[in-house]
Formats: sequence, structure tokens, C-alpha cells
Amino acid sequence: MAKALVIYYSESGNTKKMAEQVVEGIKKEGVEVLLKEVKDTAPDDLLKFDTIVIGSPTYYGTMSAEIKKLFDESVKFHGKLEGKVGAAFSSSANIGGGNETTILDILSAMLIHGMIIRGDSQGDHYGPVAIGAPDARAVKQCVRLGSRVAQLTKKLF
Repeated sequence: MAKALVIYYSESGNTKKMAEQVVEGIKKEGVEVLLKEVKDTAPDDLLKFDTIVIGSPTYYGTMSAEIKKLFDESVKFHGKLEGKVGAAFSSSANIGGGNETTILDILSAMLIHGMIIRGDSQGDHYGPVAIGAPDARAVKQCVRLGSRVAQLTKKLF
């Protein structure tokens, strides 16, 4: 059975709320999913899943140091994440606060690992974003992301 891992870092709880909604979308599609805080995630955990979705608040236009550290440590598995499905989401304090650059930085790291990224022609193209606490629109986008990556995961695995 296909398995997904949703990893997040959250100071305020906003990114955690988004992660929980991504998990709901994955569950709706019948894919096994595990939700983990980045502090409880080891780089070798990434090897055990078919899909990896990562959420981070935006700090100075990029991912949190904790998420970056996970990517930095994952270099020892370079090439071993090839073909896994990847996706990202982000929260920030302001409109134009760097959500998209944060998501693109996470997706760039995933692409360097050889992961498959699923874009979205509707809604949040790169991945869900929230300004502060996730509102109804952000929640809908998070569930949609979870559902879409789960559908791709089932096709591939």
C-alpha cells in the first residue's frame, strides 16, 4: 500500500493546522499517511514513504531553519528519493510575505532529490498558502493538495 509522510514545523500552530488538513485530503484517497513534526523526523524517515509533503512558515522569504536542516542532512540519501512524490505548503504573517518563495525553495530541494512534483492549474499553483491562521480557502487548498498527491501516489505506486 502506498504511504505518505507529512512533515511540518510550526511555532504559532498555523502550519500545523495546514498539515492536518493535508493529511485529511490524503486519507480521503485511502493512502496511508503519517503526520510528523520536523523535530521528530530523521533524514532516513524520508526513505520509508512514497510521498513526502513538507510545510513551513515563511522566515525571511524561505523555509524555517528546522526544515532546511532536514534537507541538509538528507544529502546523504541523494538519489534515493528519486521518483517519490513531493509537495509543499507555507504560512506567513503577511500577503506578499514570501509564501511562494518558501514553497519554491522546498520544491527546489525536492527536485534536486529527483522527486516528482505535482503542480495545480487551479487555486494555489505551487502549494497551499495561508496568511496567519488558515481560513476556509486555505483549508480547502490543503485538503485539495493532499487529495491530489494521494491520487498521483496511487497511480505511481
